[in-house]
Formats: sequence, C-alpha cells, structure tokens
Amino acid sequence: MTIVVTGVAGFIGSQLARALLARGDRVLGIDNLNDYYPVQLKRDRLSDIAHPHFAFHEVDFADHVALDAALSGVAVDSIVHLGAQAGVRYSLINPRAYVQSNLAGHLNLLEVARHHGVRQMIYASSSSVYGSNKNLPFRVTDRVDHPISLYAATKKADELMSETYAHLYRIPLTGLRFFTVYGRWGRPDMAVWSFAERILTGQPIPVFNKGEMRRDFTHIDDIVAGIVAALDHPVCDDGVEKPGGSHAPHRLYNIGNNRAEDLMRLISVLEAACGRRAAIDFQPMQPGDVVETYADITDLTRDLGFAPTTPIDIGVPDFVQWLKAYRGL
Repeated sequence: MTIVVTGVAGFIGSQLARALLARGDRVLGIDNLNDYYPVQLKRDRLSDIAHPHFAFHEVDFADHVALDAALSGVAVDSIVHLGAQAGVRYSLINPRAYVQSNLAGHLNLLEVARHHGVRQMIYASSSSVYGSNKNLPFRVTDRVDHPISLYAATKKADELMSETYAHLYRIPLTGLRFFTVYGRWGRPDMAVWSFAERILTGQPIPVFNKGEMRRDFTHIDDIVAGIVAALDHPVCDDGVEKPGGSHAPHRLYNIGNNRAEDLMRLISVLEAACGRRAAIDFQPMQPGDVVETYADITDLTRDLGFAPTTPIDIGVPDFVQWLKAYRGL
C-alpha cells in the first residue's frame, strides 16, 4: 500500500516523504512544480528524497482528470494533502491561484479519498484561519468566521468541505493548522530564510509593524513528527465529539511550538547564527497580516503525544548552517 503526499516538492511535503521512506513506507508524490518560488529548489528537494520506494508524478492536483490518471491502479492507503498555493501576501495579488489550488484542488483530493476508499486523509490547514483573533493562545474551539486574507478564507473553506465529506462518506479526516514552519529545505519567501539570506549577504531586512510582532515558530522536525503521529493514529468514527467540534470522523489540531516569540528576538538569534548584525528596514503592517500567533496544542498532545522539542535557539542555527551550505555563502 502507498501513502500519497501532495506538495511533495514543497518544504513540508519533501521532509515528510523522506521521513516516511526512512521508516519503510512507500510514497507516491504529487506536485505541479509551479514557479511561485524558484523551481530549482523544488527539484533539489526531489533529488534529496531519491529512494527506490518513492514515485513522483508532476501533476496539478487541481486538474482532476490528470490527478485521477496519475493514481489509476494505485492501492492508496492514506493521503497527506500538503499541496496548496501558499502565502498570505501573494493572495492579494493573484487570488484566482488560491481558488484553483486550495478550493478545487482540495475537493479533488477529497474525491480521491472517497473513491479509493482510503484509510484516512490528513490535510494542511493554517494558523491564518484565526485572523485577528485576540484570544491567546489560539484554540481549535475559537470561532474562525472572520478571515482577513483570501488565503485564510480558502483554508477555512477546506475545513468546511472536509467536515461535509466526513459526515456524508465517513472518510477519516484530520486537519492540521500549521504555525509558521521553518527549517532545512524551507521556503525562501518566509521570514526565517529571507532574513537569514539578507543578513548573510549584507542586505537590509524588511520588518513590519516596527517589529512588534510575535510568531509561534515551529521547526520542520517537530511538524513532521506531528504528521507522522496523526498518520499512525487515524481518527475514529465513533460519534464522539472530536477536536474542532465534529461528531463525524473529522478532527482539527493546532500544530505549533506552543510558544510565541518576539520577532526582534528571532532577529537577534539569526544575527548570532549568521555572525553579523542585521540592517533593519522598518515598515508598516501589511494588509492581511496578524500581529501575533500562538498555538494551544493541548488536544494534539493529549491525543497523539505531540511534544515539540526544537526551540529557535537550536532550530535557527541549524537552518543557517544548512542555508550557508546550500547557497554557498
């Protein structure tokens, strides 16, 4: 049996695939290798995965005909749907990309899960669904009816579609609300990579809201451990209320470091890891952004034993060391 991982050339998908293959699973990866950020990075991730039990299909999962063809005849055990059009700020520029990938694409994977009779499907949601929620830490019981970016709205819509499919077709579904993931093989559009590269090359870093922001920075190793734990403990269809409030086999979890770090402290840790000071370009708050994120992971810890082990003091220097080697800096 095979585990299907969408977004396998992406940051989280590639690292999950490596972890699954290392423990003996078979992985079929799906990715369209779009150019939202440099495609060469995605190809390098795929090269890093290389394994005899890994198969890759360059397919846009928003194209249901191509997706069905790629999976024809495959005995699918589970799906981990991580592929999506990412980025809060880019959703202000190219909203249609989010509708195509995050809405149509998510529906297509739900249909695959339905028709292949999978054991379960795990999918990526986001801390962005909490919008400008002032209740900290963020809990899955909080109302998330007021998204402040289209990206967040699509992720909330994915959760709603999943609830419907779990109710109608009893498909075991787990939604993971990721909190600011960083680490080796990360994304160059995200703050930790962008800041580190700019510091190392002597360029100023843009810091929004005068640096008065806090994020629950979560290391990739902790994220992968949480996904694997969810895979190993599928949600039960027992009528009991699940995290997120569903009585269908659908649960929602926050997955974060359970610690909100000041942005300026992150910059200080980056400066120490890079061995040089940052030139800071303070800028106003960006539309669609939020001041603070902070994950309550009580449910994930109770149900799956999730316990993040990588604070930024360890994770950031590890990432900077990797970035220097990858970029030749």
